[in-house]
Formats: sequence, structure tokens, C-alpha cells
Amino acid sequence: MSSGTAAPIAAHESGHLSAEDELDDGLELASPSPDAAHQTQEHRFTTGHAHHGERLDRVLAQLLPDSSRSFLQQLIDSGDVLIGGVSASKASAKLKAGQELIVRQRPLPQDTAFHPDAAVAKALNVVFEDPHLMIINKAPGLVVHPAAGNWSGTLLNGLLAHHECHTLLPRAGIVHRLDKDTSGLMVVARTREAMDALIRMIAAREVKRQYLAMAHYPWQGMSPRQVDAPIGRDPRNRQRMAVVDLAQYPGKEATTDFELLSNSEHSAQYLRREDAHKASKTSTDEISADAFCLLRCNLHTGRTHQIRVHAAYVHHPLIADAIYGGRPAGGLERQGLHAERLAFEHPITGEEMAFEAGLPPDMRSACEVLGLGYN
Repeated sequence: MSSGTAAPIAAHESGHLSAEDELDDGLELASPSPDAAHQTQEHRFTTGHAHHGERLDRVLAQLLPDSSRSFLQQLIDSGDVLIGGVSASKASAKLKAGQELIVRQRPLPQDTAFHPDAAVAKALNVVFEDPHLMIINKAPGLVVHPAAGNWSGTLLNGLLAHHECHTLLPRAGIVHRLDKDTSGLMVVARTREAMDALIRMIAAREVKRQYLAMAHYPWQGMSPRQVDAPIGRDPRNRQRMAVVDLAQYPGKEATTDFELLSNSEHSAQYLRREDAHKASKTSTDEISADAFCLLRCNLHTGRTHQIRVHAAYVHHPLIADAIYGGRPAGGLERQGLHAERLAFEHPITGEEMAFEAGLPPDMRSACEVLGLGYN
């Protein structure tokens, strides 16, 4: 199979599901209609006798009670509040009865988050598609759902342009997600019936998925190895996840199976140096991290960043995963994680379905550079 492509495989697959990328925040929140007009809106008012002599900001707060004072101040500062056709210069401007006020509300980035994006749609690698669902081989760097910092150019925007059926579904039919820098297979619903069924199947761990991970340091000891360690928000850094003690911090049980596929060609030399450092009781900080491993990962649970957190927990942070201690290597600048296999029972027809996507070019190239065997 060529790298970066995907194809159906035999219906039977080993491993367990559930995606480390499962949506944790509910799926009943409907996406705004992509057909909604997100144009600049104008609110027109005529001041009355009660407004005579009042400050502009106080009158605006009365006329637009759903807007915060800081938001109204921003509108004034940006020249989007006009008095008699002239932009207001300051919030303390005194008004007169009978003046026309115009308040322009320009669309915020999040207001345009649910617009179709034909360029993203054209670039989608669609592996399979029928009237009920589609399988996508997501490229690294593609954000799945709009959020702060990524309000456009997402998979959702591409789906809205791909077919009108996605405009009728919450989240455009997205039932689970991959991190921005994780590549590989995703299933997307095309009907509400299929979407509801897929959500139930994911929750019941009936969708099987396997990942390939490139990690630092040679794998030692048992393979496969099961890591059973609860995951929650890192109490020292709320921007990341961590293995936590449930007696002290909130979190959820999490279990991952790691299977060694290959240690890099330099692993034996690395281990000899490590043993020498241990024997001399000197610091191992100066040991060159020139040894790596390629792992297959199966998930029993679907926690946020589960593979990345568990890999770091057992001292094998993923290559280029800076959040959890990884560094770029072999030319790979994004985290070395790829959703390789996806298998499930079709939610409508009941047919057994399975798909496989080989390593994308960047990870395949890194394997060659680092001496990791990949078949």
C-alpha cells in the first residue's frame, strides 16, 4: 500500500476502540446554519427626551442590554458607533434628543466559523462514501472543528462545502475528532440516523481503532504492554492533560495497549550508554536521544490526548510532541501519531467495515531517517 493512502481491509480487526479523540462535550449543540447572513449588522435608534444630556455609553447599555460595556466600548473605539452620521469619538459624549444613533456590529471570527470552505473540501482525502457516512483520511495540520485560534479552514468548513447534507447536522456530522497534528482515519455521519447510531457505538466502544506512534527512546520489557492510568487536567498546567491520582484530582479511568513494532538501529548503542551512566551514578541528561521506537496503540477508553499522555507517562514521549516532552526528530515537526485502522459495523446496513491508512509521507520518511522498520 502506498504511503498516505487508505483502502478497505478485511472485516476482522484486532484491537479495541475508542478514540482518544472522542468528543467529550456533547453533540446535541447544533452548528449555526452556514446559510445565515454573517454580514455587518446595523442597529438604528433615535434618541428620546429621556436620553437628552446622557452619556453615549450609558444610553448604548440601555438600548443594547445584551452587550457588555467592554464590547460597546470596543465598538466606539473602532468607529462603529455613529451619532448623526459621524463616528463617536468618546464614550462620554453627551447626547441630544432626536439624534440618530447607528451601531454597526461586524462579524467576529467565530461568527464566520460555520461557512463552507471549498478549498478544504477539494483537499479532503475521502476513502469511502455512501448515503449514510464517509471515511476521511485526515491530513496532519487540519483542525477538525472551529475553536479559538482556528475559526476557519477546518474539516467542518470543508464538510459544509462537500455536500449540503452536512449543513443539516450538528457539527456537520462530526462524531469524533483527531488532534490538529494527528493524521489518519475518521468516520463522519451524513444523516441524523447514522450520526445518532455512531455516537452510541463510540460510547459503547464498538468502533475499533488502531494508531501508529513514533516515540523517543528504545522500548524495553513487555510487549504488548497495557498502561492503566487515569487521566485528567494537569493540576499544574490546565492547558494539558496528565495521569492523575483520582483521590486528589478529577479525572477518568484510561487504558492503552502499546505494542512494539520496531526499535531504531541505534537502540542497542543507546542502551549501552545508558547502562554505563547508571553504573557510574552520573546524570543521564547528556545521553544523546538518538534512539526511537515505533509503536502500535490500541485504546480501551477515549480520553483527551490519551495516547500522548500514556506514552509520556511510560517515558516514551511522542516525537515532536512538545506539550508532553517530545522533540522533533528525523525531519518530523508534528507529533508522530497516525490513526492507522478503523473498523465498525455499518450503523444502517449492519455490514462489517474496515479501513487501513498507511503512514503518511512525513512519518514514513522519518522512519527511514531514524532506522525504524515499518511494513
